[in-house]
Amino acid sequence: MTSALRAPRSPARPSRRTAGPRITLALVLGFAAAGCARPDGAVSARPAGAASAGPAASAAPAVSAAPDAGAAASSRPAAASLRAGTSGDYPPFSVWKDDHAEAFSAALLGGFAAEQRLALSWTRFRWPDLVGDLRAGRFDLAADGITVRPERSIAGRFTVPVARGGAVLLLRRPAWATPTGSPGLGLEGARAALRALDRPELRVAVNRGGHLERVARSFLRRAQVVAISDNSAVRETFAHGDADAALTNTFEAPRWAEGLDRIERLGPLTRDVAALYVRADRPELAAQLDTWLLAEEERGALEQLRALHLGPGGGGPTALPVDALLCATAERLALMPLVAATKRRAGRAIEDPAQEARVLAAGRAAVLQAAAARGAPPPADDAIHAFFRAQIESAKAVERRALAAPETSEPVFSLDDDLRPAIARITARMAFLLVRLPRGLTRESVLPKARDDLAESGLAPEQIERLVAALVAIGG
Repeated sequence: MTSALRAPRSPARPSRRTAGPRITLALVLGFAAAGCARPDGAVSARPAGAASAGPAASAAPAVSAAPDAGAAASSRPAAASLRAGTSGDYPPFSVWKDDHAEAFSAALLGGFAAEQRLALSWTRFRWPDLVGDLRAGRFDLAADGITVRPERSIAGRFTVPVARGGAVLLLRRPAWATPTGSPGLGLEGARAALRALDRPELRVAVNRGGHLERVARSFLRRAQVVAISDNSAVRETFAHGDADAALTNTFEAPRWAEGLDRIERLGPLTRDVAALYVRADRPELAAQLDTWLLAEEERGALEQLRALHLGPGGGGPTALPVDALLCATAERLALMPLVAATKRRAGRAIEDPAQEARVLAAGRAAVLQAAAARGAPPPADDAIHAFFRAQIESAKAVERRALAAPETSEPVFSLDDDLRPAIARITARMAFLLVRLPRGLTRESVLPKARDDLAESGLAPEQIERLVAALVAIGG
């Protein structure tokens, strides 16, 4: 849902303007979006060059801009609105200060809104209400280091990723030191150490309603998982000794450990990516964001923003076509256990040649449409077919693996109303990325990334090899 309404204006503060020349993320790297309080709880964005942007502003890398950029920016009002949701309690992604949002997400969307001439406003959400608020239309997108998860893919659409991270357990020593010590354990070693700690007397604090609570309950079946509604209170609970451990992630862990003695860090325990989370009925907004994020990553501005706000915990580049395609593949495969569960309850077979033909046709049509929109020649038909055939075969492999496992009490979704529309949205993003693959891709350059990004899917090595071969055939 779009709106042509202008942002509320205050006589005491200039309204948000956009420069005539292209305003890039580099121009707003040090400035968090902030603004005036509104009766509905949202805030209108402060101009991209406004002062008093918080401590991060002084640390921003120097950037160059056209001499008349400020004058041009003050002459053009924003033409439409962009309503963003944030928890405001998740530094370094979001901090709610007085009446406005700051930190990585605010700076990121501030740059996008400036370039697109959008009046940016922020509304706070509670983590357990994120999906419901997005579906109810409280905001157009949520920007808060939101981890890509299958139940979220069903409710909305993710952009290309903006950061990589993973779950981390902060543990109080010596009583709760890991049996083998945490440095250099790797993913499986860290998980094994966590399983050794999983006993009834262990108290683990975690944010309620978010990705990390699901991780905690997945890995810790015997420990006391203490879910706390206010994310900022999780760290305080741990610091005051009311919990033996706190489950956080690579983004928060360095900040949470500051000032605490005898703390051990265990992890990463997961491989996660964070992305912007857009309403399902806003494909044009998701496409705008993807186009912009790819351009900013290619210029290096997105990497600068991660370095400034997220530090080493933010991971490397994510909004590149190959990386984003592998993440989209992982997101698609993460839906397959739910597809398998739905088919099992309905007595339907995994093999469905008619549906597979529809998927292949839809994939080809999406790639042709994406190529036409870009004004570029599409890949060869046989290469497109091979890519989506590899996606289908990998999906069926994950489904078979899921059906071989004991049945769980996962939520029931509709194949036609929930799961297939979510897969179609991911297919559209894949098509968008396929026509942007760089030339000269090689198996050697793609395979290590694929092994990392698809490790959680449970695919056999030869299945990952097939996916890589199909991708390289398009970009080779």
